[in-house]
Amino acid sequence: MDRAHAMGRTGAIVAMAVTVLAVASAAIEVMRAELPGFSHLLFDSLAVLIGLCAVLGIIYTCTASALVGRFFAREVATPRDFPAITIAKPLHGDEWHLEEHLASFFEQDYPGQVQYLFGVHDARDESLNAIERLRVRYPDAHITVVADSRLYGPNRKIGNLVNMLEKAEHDVLCFADSDVLVDENYLRQVVGALQQPGVGLVTAVYRGLCAPGFWPRVASALTNYHFLPGVVTGLAIGRARPCFGQSIAMTREMLERIGGLAQFAHHLAEDHAIGEAVRRAGAVVSIPPILVRHACVENTFAQLFTHELRWSRTVRAADRSGHLGAVLMHPFALAMLAVALSGGAAPAWILAAVALCVRAWLIWRTDRATGDKFSGLLCLPLWEMVQFAIYVASFCSSGVVWRGTRFRVDRNGMLSPVHET
Repeated sequence: MDRAHAMGRTGAIVAMAVTVLAVASAAIEVMRAELPGFSHLLFDSLAVLIGLCAVLGIIYTCTASALVGRFFAREVATPRDFPAITIAKPLHGDEWHLEEHLASFFEQDYPGQVQYLFGVHDARDESLNAIERLRVRYPDAHITVVADSRLYGPNRKIGNLVNMLEKAEHDVLCFADSDVLVDENYLRQVVGALQQPGVGLVTAVYRGLCAPGFWPRVASALTNYHFLPGVVTGLAIGRARPCFGQSIAMTREMLERIGGLAQFAHHLAEDHAIGEAVRRAGAVVSIPPILVRHACVENTFAQLFTHELRWSRTVRAADRSGHLGAVLMHPFALAMLAVALSGGAAPAWILAAVALCVRAWLIWRTDRATGDKFSGLLCLPLWEMVQFAIYVASFCSSGVVWRGTRFRVDRNGMLSPVHET
């Protein structure tokens, strides 16, 4: 019954999206009829230009489909030895499946010593209930909790990590978000990559791990089929320089070499800034062919849009030219714009159909490369239009909302609170 209800709701949403597109196309057709001849030429010229962009987007999508398989087919480095590790996890609130996500770090096939270091700003934080249950489940685990309210800037995650690291006991440090789920070989793979010559930091790409509900599935799809292939393609062509806060591993020596974490307390994209600092120090940021899972829990469209918009503006702050070029990641939406501007011309509709097919091919290739089973292909047009709307909105303002607080982001990616009047 629940599945039937979900399928019915999915069909209704897809139908709504198609209706909106049809209404928009009809509105533009009315405008074309009412405007003078030169305006028709303008609309047709724009349709051709946007159609060319859609063609380039189709080429990009085919390229990404090939590259994503190649990326995950690479070998993962084997560790030479197994040094002691401190896993540092900043916590905030009782998140969805928090205990399960944290437990995946306790169930590692790793023979070295591991310190589990958890940090909160408030000793009454509800997340600590999960830590107490983990103490019972893993009585032999070395667990340390730090409750410290000190902040060093608007980025509370950095403040939490700085406070925690005062209690870190080992020289290999692994920072991982609280909503991340990993497999049992995670630490082996990370350490193996970190031990390669010239490597100063190891990070990992991620897929969405969706909570129950329609909108978490949409959020997961945006992560899996836009973010992930985009990163892989950017790496392959030498354009991307990422570092992902979901999983960062480095040595204490490297952290001291770049000047510590407190300097990043005013950054929106602190993970990107950390990666750039490591590169400036002459070391390599390694991204091995491993995956972690990042929870997608936005259960309303408003929550999804706000969260994805913050992420998109984070990318824009970190790499403005790359973010502008990312328009080619939206061939279906571009083709539908061409359909609307051309008054429903047949070539534009054909272009939209081709774009949708190659996007479906990319989804299949991505899932095959990562070993995941896909469902919900009927929602693909909706996913594409939602992602494009978020992308366009990312250019409209420099403001973001982070944990209920509104910030302004300057051209250097630095945060400053917006004081409401």
